[in-house]
Amino acid sequence: MGRTGHLDSFTRDRLPAPSKRPDFLLDRPELAYPERLNAASALLDGWRARGWDERPCLIDGAGTVWSYGRVRDTVDRIARVLTEDYGIVPGNRVLLRGPNSPMLAACWLAVIKAGAVLVPTMPLLRAPELADVLARASIDMALCDVRALHDLEEAAPPSMRVVGFLDGLQGGELEHRIAGKPAGFEAADTANDDVALIAFTSGTTGTPKAAAHLHRHLLAIADLSPRSVLGTTADDVFCGSPTLAFAYGLGGLLLFPLRIGASVVLLERGTHDRLLEAATRHKATVLFTVPTVYRGMIAHLEQEPALAEGLRSLRLCVSAGEPLPLTTFEGWRAMTGREILDSLGTTELLNAVLHAVPGNVRPGSTGKPVPGYEAMVVDEQFQPVPTGQVGRLAVRGATGCLYLDDPRQESYVQHGWNLTGDAFHVDEDGFFWYHARTDDLIVSAGYKISGLEVENILMEHEAVQECAVIAAPDPVRGTIPKAFVVIREGMRPDDRLAELLQTYVKDHIAPYKYPRAVEFLDELPRTETGKVQRFKLRRREWEHGEDD
Repeated sequence: MGRTGHLDSFTRDRLPAPSKRPDFLLDRPELAYPERLNAASALLDGWRARGWDERPCLIDGAGTVWSYGRVRDTVDRIARVLTEDYGIVPGNRVLLRGPNSPMLAACWLAVIKAGAVLVPTMPLLRAPELADVLARASIDMALCDVRALHDLEEAAPPSMRVVGFLDGLQGGELEHRIAGKPAGFEAADTANDDVALIAFTSGTTGTPKAAAHLHRHLLAIADLSPRSVLGTTADDVFCGSPTLAFAYGLGGLLLFPLRIGASVVLLERGTHDRLLEAATRHKATVLFTVPTVYRGMIAHLEQEPALAEGLRSLRLCVSAGEPLPLTTFEGWRAMTGREILDSLGTTELLNAVLHAVPGNVRPGSTGKPVPGYEAMVVDEQFQPVPTGQVGRLAVRGATGCLYLDDPRQESYVQHGWNLTGDAFHVDEDGFFWYHARTDDLIVSAGYKISGLEVENILMEHEAVQECAVIAAPDPVRGTIPKAFVVIREGMRPDDRLAELLQTYVKDHIAPYKYPRAVEFLDELPRTETGKVQRFKLRRREWEHGEDD
């Protein structure tokens, strides 16, 4: 690593040893970043020289537009407050909390521009979860939407300063302080390999992990898939539901648009109805959301088909965060005429590493590696498996896993490759097909069963709203597939429906794969990012099994 710009060495001191880090592939010309690099400055400062101060940049749910000039000036004033009023120095950790908004985005950029390390948090985290983040990242101060202060103030130690904000004009201490600051701020002189961000994983598989990302990582994800896969331009209008604290939302709703001078609609609550309304009102061209929200929009459009006319401006619809069911893909295409581009990324890799490409979509497949990344499927001995055989996904490229002080680094990074924890196979044409999290593969009486395959069949049944299939303990077979099903309104959750669903699966795929147990739930356990927490379902089943 190069000469650091950090005065506070906390993050550098806790990075994995060089021998335990992944290989970084940086030989593409678009990844040739200068040794001294401040990502926020690179994203913002050049637009003023091009005369783009009046160009729309950030748009809130009410339709208020922040121009590129306003964003830059607000970012600079916040950076002045951080450094001049609160003594923040490069390398200090600053936590950020709040729903998506232009002011949240400005705070995000200001922390980076000041050279501090940003620690974004999901706005629905409660005090005990926040306390864990505060302790593990040794937070120096926090910027928080005034409407989300309660849990943070409960979790924060007395010595930590918590500063509230609202809309950039009024409502919080931060607005009061920036009103007295002049515009203009010289970005901190950080190295391209200084840590800029600590992203905590969503907890899909258990205890969240703290993944560090460098200044060059923030630019790399914006210089790869948006250009080489999506072909986005400055004329695009981005819109979506993921929070900026989620790597998927950070890329699609902040880094991607700002890197090319486009505009983006930031919604405080990205529910399916609000997303439909915002995409229509602002003539969005690029949509980022998750399968659950796509399904909600499909149901809405089925009730009011005329609303689909308002989505004619869309040219790209991207999905990530959880597997994309074939029924969702087909339902969206039937209602809008647009294909959903599935993708897979991780918090550790910061954004998509596998992506479906416009004009070359293979429904059901996650796509191919994003240019700048390499991917392969390997067995337990880290040997590539034959075409069509299920194995572990291994990836390397411009970004990679850097856990802070976490022994799980050794299981995620092996032989210079990142092991994402996902089970895939590759077909003869190089398309990658998702099967499950490796922990979710079901082995029953010697047969390997993909829970996702069973879920996709169940989702085709008219009674099923959503479902999750996991391995449940069985004294004879070791484990069996068990389906947890949320049914559609008007259906009765009884033994007869369970038998009908089991028969339906047997009639559509190999009978040995059918769920030998079915349980109906009001809702599936999910992370704040929308991912189903199958580990909670598994844990409940295995704990009950031990009790029995």
